Amino acid sequence: MSGRRGAAARGAHPGVPGGAGNRGVGEPEGVAARATDVPLGATPVLELRDVVTEIRGVRGLVRPVDGVSLTVRAGQVVGLVGESGSGKSMTAFSVMRLFPTKAARVTGGEILLRGGDGRVRDLRTLGPDALRAVRGREIGMIFQDPASYLNPVLTVGRQLEQQLQAHGLGQGADARIAELLTDVGLSPEVARRYAHELSGGQCQRVGIASALACRPALVVADEPTTALDVTIQAQVLRLLARLQRDQGVALLLITHDLGVVAEVCDHVYVMYAGRIVEEGPVEDLFARPRHPYTQGLLAGVLDLLEPKPIRVSIEGSVPDLVRPPSGCRFHPRCPHAMPICEREAPPLLPRDEGAALGHSACWLHDPGVVGAGVTVEPGREDGP
Repeated sequence: MSGRRGAAARGAHPGVPGGAGNRGVGEPEGVAARATDVPLGATPVLELRDVVTEIRGVRGLVRPVDGVSLTVRAGQVVGLVGESGSGKSMTAFSVMRLFPTKAARVTGGEILLRGGDGRVRDLRTLGPDALRAVRGREIGMIFQDPASYLNPVLTVGRQLEQQLQAHGLGQGADARIAELLTDVGLSPEVARRYAHELSGGQCQRVGIASALACRPALVVADEPTTALDVTIQAQVLRLLARLQRDQGVALLLITHDLGVVAEVCDHVYVMYAGRIVEEGPVEDLFARPRHPYTQGLLAGVLDLLEPKPIRVSIEGSVPDLVRPPSGCRFHPRCPHAMPICEREAPPLLPRDEGAALGHSACWLHDPGVVGAGVTVEPGREDGP
């Protein structure tokens, strides 16, 4: 992200990331900026096309990921945001096929990964051995809770060494481990320690080192600052931004923190109840949110420059996906719902003049829908 891009996102919506939503990561110069913007036509590293993930449980069938499509391009930072329960983490798990339960599986769509040789493969078609070769080597992952990721009976160095050896990179492992730990701001001496001897921030730095150990083209970061205190969150965010810039790795960042998105991301996808409801360049989406859900998320961010009473920006809560609402899944909470919203799910429509500015899944912006003359003024919290 260039300095101009970060500044544009911060200025697009007052209080982002200077308000409470960023939880202390909004220092103006706090995040290392990327030297250049990512070209719009940069080569896609990862493409999800209509991906569906199902979980069969005692209450019935749940689709936490239901027809999700997104693209991460080389050198790009893409944010995936939404409330808890929207399906963000399950989307990340679907890419890696590392689910927290055996009852979950990807049942539809394509997960296309472009390798270093330029060959595109659908990860859904790979067997267990081929998929293990991809994990860590071509796609790194940073987990929410680093302490649960680290093996308590192995030293940090031994765990990193095993990872390198598993992918045929064991030669010179000691030097590589020392380099990795130094890159993430730790002393090489940490390689001799166990997880219980490290703080939460140090554990997360080790997790970042592990994700980058094999020099993957793509890193998936699943809420990497959630389990950390405010000060450490800022440090980890700066570290991720610097490493992403220096190594040119593509980053898919899963978060509910709009301040993080404003500071770090080039492009953002907004997810609700298992589906993408809006996507676009971060500065444009923050300046002119089109979907009522996105508008509600941004309205909930406090503005320290213009204090205002705290209010509920979006009534209700994320629906039960065992019995999701018909039509648009946001319609029970939407202040602008129309009859068609209850009957039919809206397609992703261009947000403005062209697809370059992203898409929004809302009938309000379909000129062919009866009643679509009701418009929502971009950026307003209270709609029309």
